[in-house]
Amino acid sequence: MSSVVLVENASKGVKSLTHTLGSVDLSCHVCDDPDLFGESDIPAGVDAVIIDATEVAETLLAQIIDRVRQLKLPVILVIPKKSVSNYDYSLNPDELIISPVNADELALRINRAIVMVNGPQGDNLLKIGDLMIDLDRYEVTISGRRISLTFKEFQLLALLASNPGRVYSREVLLNQLWGYDYLGGTRTVDVHIRRLRSKIEESGHSYLETIWNVGYRFIVD
Repeated sequence: MSSVVLVENASKGVKSLTHTLGSVDLSCHVCDDPDLFGESDIPAGVDAVIIDATEVAETLLAQIIDRVRQLKLPVILVIPKKSVSNYDYSLNPDELIISPVNADELALRINRAIVMVNGPQGDNLLKIGDLMIDLDRYEVTISGRRISLTFKEFQLLALLASNPGRVYSREVLLNQLWGYDYLGGTRTVDVHIRRLRSKIEESGHSYLETIWNVGYRFIVD
């Protein structure tokens, strides 16, 4: 069961989304004072935050979304139908839905937002911070953004990330991924590491560490 935080303004007495969320088997925690919304309103294990703009002042929306993004959680914004023509696109939530809300659509959009931000959930996944490696689908995402890798780049990343902290010599990497009869030499490993770094370390986070005169290892902060 997914767990969400619903940000609304209970003081207005408007019917909330709590019942709708409960009807689709979602655990819901309610923050009923948007003015005071903060990290303390998000219990451990929460998967997403829903902001009911039908009950939250427009001046608070950007502020609340920014706070949620700092916690690296997906944001679903629910807006009233009458506000569609005046919608502020700079808010840029992970999902947007118009009220009145259909329960099944809301559940679908919540789950889609969770996958977009956190990656797919499954048994054969490696998740290291914002980096998600799907070993079954040969897909890599960072903060929900898909990274395009060649097959050898993926194999190299998967091998190192599956054994964090272990140092692999260039010779071992070459033999395991290219085979003993490969004629390209160990420089091939260096080239692939460099290309891999350029793709997965764009955010400034280092995953691949060079062990001088030896090889490489995957590091976890």
